[in-house]
Amino acid sequence: MRIETAAVHAGTAVDEGTQAVTPPIVLSTTFARAADGGFPGGHVYTRTSNPNRGELETAMAALEGGEAATAFASGMAAVAAIFQSLAPGDRVLVPSDVYHGTVHVLRQVFQRWGLAFDLVDMADLTALDRAIGPQTRLVWIETPSNPMLRVVDVAAIAARAHAAGAVAAVDNTWATPLLQRPLDLGCDLVMHSTTKYLGGHSDVLGGIVVTRRRDAFFERLEAVQRLAGAVPSPFDCWLVRRGIRSLAARMRMHCENAEAVAQFLVGHPLVERVHYPGLPGHPGHDIARRQMRGFGGMLSFEVAGGREAAMAVAAGVEVFTRATSLGGVESLIEHRASIEGPESRTPPSLLRVSVGLESAEDLVADLHRALATLQ
Repeated sequence: MRIETAAVHAGTAVDEGTQAVTPPIVLSTTFARAADGGFPGGHVYTRTSNPNRGELETAMAALEGGEAATAFASGMAAVAAIFQSLAPGDRVLVPSDVYHGTVHVLRQVFQRWGLAFDLVDMADLTALDRAIGPQTRLVWIETPSNPMLRVVDVAAIAARAHAAGAVAAVDNTWATPLLQRPLDLGCDLVMHSTTKYLGGHSDVLGGIVVTRRRDAFFERLEAVQRLAGAVPSPFDCWLVRRGIRSLAARMRMHCENAEAVAQFLVGHPLVERVHYPGLPGHPGHDIARRQMRGFGGMLSFEVAGGREAAMAVAAGVEVFTRATSLGGVESLIEHRASIEGPESRTPPSLLRVSVGLESAEDLVADLHRALATLQ
């Protein structure tokens, strides 16, 4: 079954009781036992399992080519569950340009708990070789990165992680399984913020982890999910599963529109740099072509004139919405450094753009008008 077909059908079936084509939402928190004390429906309590969560997990395992998946109440809950599945004293290698929330949870929660981590430029495989040590238990990969759109060689990094006895995990939120399949490239875990492209409509919060094998690491993840209880509601699972059904069609348009916007920006005299792996001049373009089916709907660009100019461009848009997050049908623009805080490594002139499903011509015209306010 090809991935576009799996996106529509995996984990779902016509409801046996009503013959409903769309799966029902099962809101019950508890499930009846049989006379012999068993659970004929396969569910006991919604914190431990629920039909809607099961459908979502089955679908995502199919899309990523894994054996199992665990869904969580947010992307950061999924990230935290991965780190919670390690032990105090273990060491994690994290990209130097990783999403700021991942670094914050490591510093503010897990470092105090005894988990060590190092920031590494993973585009430099020599630097990665130097950083991997006997205590390294997990190598975290994020490609394309947030917000600089850096691209790294997933297969090469996974091979180095395994040679050191470590697990290779990928934040695949930006690429989605439609554009990039990290398990096929040798990784062990894939994490998604389902809030983004998988949900696709900016109306649901969630996260998920897919594992290559139903192994000991998966069992620890599942224990964190069931015991700690950061699980998504049945309705949230239903919303994400509904979003996945249109994922293939949406990603095609996200990619087409992002390429059109990037091509406009790269030729604009007031734009100093455009970060988009679909551009031939992007330093990771060749790797992206090799390991991705498309270049995605995200890009960022640096405005000539620094922070004030970037803020003025963001203030001048009309079609784009000034807001955080990404992956919805609407186009968003955001000044990243100001939301990341004083520890941000993001250039103050940079604007991150989530390109939505509007007309590409309207999006380009909107940015053209906003940039014209600087002249």
